[in-house]
Formats: sequence, C-alpha cells, structure tokens
Amino acid sequence: MIAREAVGRIVGALAEVDGLRPATPEPVAAWLPSDPAVGLSAERVEIRLVATRLPIPPRLDRAAEAVRAVLAGTEWENARLRLVVTDLDGAAFG
Repeated sequence: MIAREAVGRIVGALAEVDGLRPATPEPVAAWLPSDPAVGLSAERVEIRLVATRLPIPPRLDRAAEAVRAVLAGTEWENARLRLVVTDLDGAAFG
C-alpha cells in the first residue's frame, strides 16, 4: 500500500468515529498530495484531530482501533500511533 492510499483509508476510518474529525478541512485536503492531518513514517503514525463531542478518551480509543485495523498488514503496522487533539469544536459543549 502506498502512503497516499494509507492516508485515504485512515481518513475514511476516522469518518466512522463519532465525535472526531481530521484537523484539516476536507476541501483543503482534497487538492494536497497527502492529508496534512496525517503523518506517516516507519516509526510513527501521527494524526491531528478536532473533537466535536465529549468525552474525548473513549473516542480516541475507538479511533485508535479503527486506524490500527487499517494499518494491519502494511509497512506501518508496527509504527507507534499518536493521536493528537488539536482543537475542541464549540459544538461539543452543546
């Protein structure tokens, strides 16, 4: 699997996790060669997220499970996974 395909699958898996979204707006990410919210290296997969609902910890657990499933069998399977919540959407408080 190439990196761009992996990023697309990661973003797709995150779309299934209620209350989290990648930190980069989708219209911007669509024209970039890769999604700036997702960083891939052999040692680490880092994903920057915006929380849109509370509580955050169980949502991060679900996100980690979803991403690990996508990475299974790829060159990033054993990379350290780092999920970073960079922002909290005001709607999370409503």
